Amino acid sequence: MKVLVIQPKIGMGDMVIYLPYIHAISKKYQTPVSILVKDNSRAKHLLVDDKHIDEIIILDRSKNNKGSHDGLSGFLKLSKELKQHHFDKVFIYNGSLRYLLISKLAGIKSISQYPLFRKKDNIVTSAKIFTENELSNIVSTQPELQINNEKIMMVKSNLSKNTKHICLGISASGPTKRWHIKNFIKLCVQINEKKPSKFYLAAGLNDQDLIQEVLNSKIGKNCISFKDLKINETLPIIKNCDLYIGNDTGWLHIASALGIKCIALFMDSPVQAYGKYSNNIHVIIPEGETEETTTHDTLGAEKISFEKVFDKSIKLIN
Repeated sequence: MKVLVIQPKIGMGDMVIYLPYIHAISKKYQTPVSILVKDNSRAKHLLVDDKHIDEIIILDRSKNNKGSHDGLSGFLKLSKELKQHHFDKVFIYNGSLRYLLISKLAGIKSISQYPLFRKKDNIVTSAKIFTENELSNIVSTQPELQINNEKIMMVKSNLSKNTKHICLGISASGPTKRWHIKNFIKLCVQINEKKPSKFYLAAGLNDQDLIQEVLNSKIGKNCISFKDLKINETLPIIKNCDLYIGNDTGWLHIASALGIKCIALFMDSPVQAYGKYSNNIHVIIPEGETEETTTHDTLGAEKISFEKVFDKSIKLIN
């Protein structure tokens, strides 16, 4: 039995959130599955040690419709590529007619898919209900990123046991979803005064200014940046951290899936979709908002209480 999972959402966070359902499918059919995902899901880095994944096929679609799988020619190209794999079964985590027709043209006999033309939904709830209905099994929403234990132990052997190790998610998909970098600097200074700490800056090449501001600050000597590391190289480091503190970004979901306690700052994204699926995630929302009202366009970055973040940080690292 050759099984394909189509997961066309963008970003690392979404990729991680879908892992419980991909793993459940693999376990049900007792075989590693192939996945069709976009390159910016970073699946090839995140899932390098995942025993449930057979092959990662890149879906090349873009907003400007210039991807190799866009348009009619891209439709035919992708269906031809998938046909060469001889898949028996496909799970489509999307309501697009396009993926249904591509799967049929690829000769896949058994097709399970979201209701056609579904647009807005809760990413976790929809995936859970769909998977449980298809597999007739209860599926936990808690993702697990699998890493070779030797990699974890190699990093652990080089870390000081007298220091707390904290991953800082200072990046975000947009400025309205980002707590001001000066707040992170102040937080690190005060945490370090209570508990000697090393801080790992989870951010990339697009966040150079933020990274540099932290490194140039009074706490900079205690900080290490991830900007020159591949995603898979950061995983055993995060796994060895005592805590994640940061914005609702892909790094939050990675840390959660690695079993790390996470303080998640939600200021302009939906808590109900991205903050409640894991027991590892402790949500802090803007003053005056609720978890239900904190969503897109909340614009609450200035209303995140520094004292709440600091107090929660000290509590969790203790």
